[in-house]
Amino acid sequence: MIAGAAVGLVGGLIGLGGAEFRLPLLIGLFGFAAIEAVILNKATSLVVVAVALPFRTGTVPLDLVSAKWPIILNLLAGSLLGAWIGAGLAVRMKSRTLYRVLAGLLVLIAAVLALSHSMTLSPTALVTGPAQIVAGLVAGFGIGIVASLMGVAGGELLIPTLALLFGIDLKLAGSLSLAISLPTMLVGFARYSRDDSFTVLARNRAFVLLMALGSVIGVATGGQLLGIVPEAALLPVLVAILLVSSVKVWRHGSHQVAADKFTRFINASADSLRSE
Repeated sequence: MIAGAAVGLVGGLIGLGGAEFRLPLLIGLFGFAAIEAVILNKATSLVVVAVALPFRTGTVPLDLVSAKWPIILNLLAGSLLGAWIGAGLAVRMKSRTLYRVLAGLLVLIAAVLALSHSMTLSPTALVTGPAQIVAGLVAGFGIGIVASLMGVAGGELLIPTLALLFGIDLKLAGSLSLAISLPTMLVGFARYSRDDSFTVLARNRAFVLLMALGSVIGVATGGQLLGIVPEAALLPVLVAILLVSSVKVWRHGSHQVAADKFTRFINASADSLRSE
């Protein structure tokens, strides 16, 4: 719960849910395998988004969100497919490959975080008409894949996309991103439920609930403190955390592969001795 609250607080300070910071903790601190960490992160993110969406209606009325239904459907058309494919890729990847993909995606999120918060996202659409629809489908597809592979809501990618591609102001973009994230995560979650690794949720039900509760509390607290901590001082620290985490996840994967090889060698030796 404390770890969840810390992650939520960090995310709340920059207007996100913090799932991108939770993933390295699940792998490095709590020792979950990559695919298990992704599924646990996805479950926790699902709870946080489901709780956050109604609370956002206090600052962004639901009618403003529903009025943008063409944009929501445009991005969902790509993100739902991307979420299904991304989850399918994750469960089929070799463990070492998944660790490396996650490490690379953490670097990507760090870059997007740095760029989107260091530049002014003007609410002016970059393209219009059919080109905008096609760009929305492609962007949604890519975001769906990344969100499923990491077990995140995808707000760090959706919000800049909504601002730059559709000219949505940041406050409304935050609510729209939640409306898009929830069904996208449900699709990824459904795909993960077909894999044997999904049993990690049953074995760690209490852990997920406490992590989710801590994350919700942290996000709410961070949201209240938003603007108090200077973003210019906070952002480099958060980017550095993601970059260091990516290196640790990459190395963790290498160590895990070596440990698995050693375990297989010991088991094979034991089987050989028993057969003699």
